[in-house]
Amino acid sequence: MHRPIAIAKLALVLAAAAALSSGFFVVAHAHASCLPRERDALLAFNQGINDTYDALVSWQAEEGAPHHDCCLWAGVTCSNQTGHVTELDLGGTDLVGQISPSLLSLEHLEYLDLSWTSLHEPSGRVFPEFLCSLHNLRHLDLSDTFFSGRVPAQLANLSKLEYLDLSATLFSGTLPPQFGNLSDLRHLDLSFMKNIHTPTDISWLTDLHLLEYVDMSDINLSTADVLLVANTIPSLKALILINCSLPNADQTLTHLNLTKLEQLDLSRNYLGHPIETCWFWNTTSIQELGLDETNLYGPFPTELGGMTSLQRLYFRRNGNSATMTVDLKQLCDLGEIDLDESLAFGNITEFVMKLPQCSFSKLKHLSSTDNNMTGTLPDMMGHLNSLQVIVLSNNSITGAIPSGLRNFTSLEILELSLNQLSGQIPVLARSLISLSISMNYFSGHLPSDFGSPYLAKLDLSYNYLTGHVPGHICELKNLAVLDLSNNLFEGEFPWCSPSPSMEFLLLSNNNFAGNFPSWLQNCSSLVFLDLGVNKFYGRLPAWIGELVKLRFLQLNHNMFNGDIPVSILNLILLQHFSLASNNISGSVLSSLSKLRVMTLEHPLGVGSHWLYGDLDILSVVMKQQELKYGGYALDESGFLRYPVLHM
Repeated sequence: MHRPIAIAKLALVLAAAAALSSGFFVVAHAHASCLPRERDALLAFNQGINDTYDALVSWQAEEGAPHHDCCLWAGVTCSNQTGHVTELDLGGTDLVGQISPSLLSLEHLEYLDLSWTSLHEPSGRVFPEFLCSLHNLRHLDLSDTFFSGRVPAQLANLSKLEYLDLSATLFSGTLPPQFGNLSDLRHLDLSFMKNIHTPTDISWLTDLHLLEYVDMSDINLSTADVLLVANTIPSLKALILINCSLPNADQTLTHLNLTKLEQLDLSRNYLGHPIETCWFWNTTSIQELGLDETNLYGPFPTELGGMTSLQRLYFRRNGNSATMTVDLKQLCDLGEIDLDESLAFGNITEFVMKLPQCSFSKLKHLSSTDNNMTGTLPDMMGHLNSLQVIVLSNNSITGAIPSGLRNFTSLEILELSLNQLSGQIPVLARSLISLSISMNYFSGHLPSDFGSPYLAKLDLSYNYLTGHVPGHICELKNLAVLDLSNNLFEGEFPWCSPSPSMEFLLLSNNNFAGNFPSWLQNCSSLVFLDLGVNKFYGRLPAWIGELVKLRFLQLNHNMFNGDIPVSILNLILLQHFSLASNNISGSVLSSLSKLRVMTLEHPLGVGSHWLYGDLDILSVVMKQQELKYGGYALDESGFLRYPVLHM
């Protein structure tokens, strides 16, 4: 009687075994479909939305449509068991329009993200108070929205809320003490709410016993007892108070409760007292410490060397009034240290030898620019071979580039400009993508092979380099910025294959010779070309008009001859054009006046300026004056205010 069932079971087992052996065993994950009432609520919400970027294109209402089930719509998550919508994530979608009260039908909604949208309540941009009736919400993100009016105290009705982000909103008035009723809150971000009144009492924070993250950056807390309040919340892991007008950080506490604190950022508060008197040096749980623009001064305390959890230290732009002689060798987790414009003096040799020397050092980013540092980079830097970024520009470092850097397998950025380094440029780390060593005393010929095939930026300007440029430079396919200006190079520049990545080419003030480089014809991304003060000759090619992205074209003090090609009129973005001191014949094209861009005001940020930030080293001769131009300004307003045509 049971034989048919047994045969059926055996058939199923054999079929499963066959599927496994053939590699096509499929498991179906069933999920509950969304409920019609909740789908209708979402569609009603969508009707009032201008979806410019088709973020909600999958929200389809027609029966039989590919995405009729709202649980499959973009930004929508449902419970697999019940089909109720539990998450609505529309953050970053740039949606514009009215936010519909139909969302109240999503009674089981736990997660709502409307950040970076331009939604508004039907009566205006005030906060849609009906959101405070979504009582199951645990996560609410309204950051960077245009909601305005007083900070809604009704948010305290969301008793299950664990995450609240109101940062960069237009809310005004005072911070409501009712927020202290959100007893489950773990994450609170009120940063950059510029219209908030200066609070004198933030004691309501003490009722948030589970709070782990608080950011009140850009709110004036000068009259609030921030540290005393924070010290009553031992669960805190992140305390971020950037630009809060804090008067100091040298308070004394009988007992410090912040034993779980991992992130502390007090940047852009004028603290103005000795750095060693700060309260946090014995908080050994800190992983990230931000002290930029705090005007702390004096020596770092020895306790810094015992903060073994520290991963990132930011101490930038502090007026060159601090000193760093602390032994950091035991900070094995330290990944980034940035001291730009903060140290009064220092010896780079001693500093480097006191950096982490652990078996598996995690240090990836070292930056100490504008710090009056002297000494030489030590040859023995093997303990730092995990570094990806070394930035030591504008110091007084002498000696040569350590040959050991060649063995750094992760090094991507090396910036040593504005120092007193000398010698020949060695073969470099293969991983390098950006090298800036301008304004030093390097001399001799370039290596025939830099050893770095991925270079995107190469700045060797203002040195004493000689000889011919090796052809290997033309094999660097990713090169976007090449600056060899103000050296002693000679001869013809090597012929390079088309380089669509090239944006900046600066060869001025050398002894280069030859015709206008023909390989530039296919450099379609070229923005800045400077061949000035060399020995280039011949006629300007007609194809120069094909370089339609050009904004700066400097050809002065060469031996170019013939007429100006009419095709130059195709360079409609051209802002600077110099042909001074050449052998150009014929009349100046009267139609040059059609290059209207040269007569208008223009900010000078162009192209990949993140790769090339020092454009102010070049000059324009205009009205018998030498004017600097660069990433910021030609005049007080930062604009190019006159047509720049010098012939």
